[in-house]
Amino acid sequence: MSAVVLAQEAAAGINPGLAAIGYGLGAIGPGIGVGLIWAAVINGTARQPEAQGKLMNIAWTTFALVEVLALFGIVIYFIASGG
Repeated sequence: MSAVVLAQEAAAGINPGLAAIGYGLGAIGPGIGVGLIWAAVINGTARQPEAQGKLMNIAWTTFALVEVLALFGIVIYFIASGG
């Protein structure tokens, strides 16, 4: 059996309400991460304005990586809630 099938079978018995609470808690991490990323860009731009272009490139890249975690969380929520 594949890992996806095993994960679906394991998550099939989870209460949808519990899955929603789990996703809400799982979204806290990416939310904090996004806040820290943009706070660092603002701080870095304030200290060295000529570095804004490089900071923005790094910020958008890391922002995308952090948001992928939230997307994984919502996919797992739908698998666990059966919908």
